[in-house]
Amino acid sequence: MGNQTLQLPERVNIDTIPDIYNRVKEMVHKSSDSDTIAIDFSGVVHIDTAGVVTLEKVQTDANERGIELSFENLSPTVEKTMQAFSSRLLEKPAGKQKPHILEYVGEYTYEYWITLRDFILLLANISYYGLVALFRPKLRRKGEVIRQSNFIGVTALPIIMLVNFLIGIVLSLQVGIQMRPFGAEIFVAQLIGFAMIAELGPLLTAIMLAGRSGSAIAAEIGAMNLSEEIDALRSMGIDPIPYLIVPKLYAILLTIPLLVAVATFVGIFGGAVIGYTVFQIDFNAFYNEVVFILRYYEIMTALVKSIVFATIIIVVSSFYGLHVEGSAEGVGRATTSSVVVSIFLVIVADSLLGLLFYL
Repeated sequence: MGNQTLQLPERVNIDTIPDIYNRVKEMVHKSSDSDTIAIDFSGVVHIDTAGVVTLEKVQTDANERGIELSFENLSPTVEKTMQAFSSRLLEKPAGKQKPHILEYVGEYTYEYWITLRDFILLLANISYYGLVALFRPKLRRKGEVIRQSNFIGVTALPIIMLVNFLIGIVLSLQVGIQMRPFGAEIFVAQLIGFAMIAELGPLLTAIMLAGRSGSAIAAEIGAMNLSEEIDALRSMGIDPIPYLIVPKLYAILLTIPLLVAVATFVGIFGGAVIGYTVFQIDFNAFYNEVVFILRYYEIMTALVKSIVFATIIIVVSSFYGLHVEGSAEGVGRATTSSVVVSIFLVIVADSLLGLLFYL
């Protein structure tokens, strides 16, 4: 039928809309694809909700049949009313414009800068209160260091011993197999001793603590943050950093050297077991080779790495716990992020310290 025009009456309301609906519906049914229907609003001075809903209905029907339904000559008052009740009647919403690549770069750069700034500020605060609280014990809870030491150190000991024992077994087996054709199985002891003392002992212990204790710390502080307990501490004039975080810092700094020492011994013992059972290396000979390769330099390296790793775990876990947002789901995300970032930074720090100590 081509182009058609429907002139609307002065008032488009519940009284006149049945007739308008029937007339538009008849025009739509008589039209074919690519036809157009123009609804002329030039004489309309008032339109109510029923009119808007009805016109929305006929427009939907027309669009489904491929017929273009347009609105012409709307007064500002009528247009405002229609926009208030159905914004999609007047024009199709514009598609969301894809941000430019520079917008992505700028947004993520700004977010990472803010995160880095907050992280450095937290590290500075923890370092400051870590020193101050040594001379002002009232800043921290009484007995909290002992309780945290038991949680971080004692309860983590079995799993750390088991993992390092198995690593010692695997490492000794793999190295011994490669050295057997040369008759150099005895050097397995030196390699196991050096690797466990200077590298694997501190690294594996830190990774286990990041996954076990670090996640628990992030979840604890995050839950307190969501329940507004941290805000309550601040309102009472109590700084949450020396009250909550510094005891955890003291605890992990006290326990991680002991954990590393036990982990190193157990890893070397695992290697000695394989050396004795598979490669016929006597325990005394294995011990002598380990002592031969052992230097105070490796022990100091392990101690420095342990302290750096412990600080990373506490700062990262506390950072993500203090920045939890939303609901319980936010606690889960913060816990996961704290573990991933802690392990990543521990490995990066291990690489940098290794270059520093041995180049």
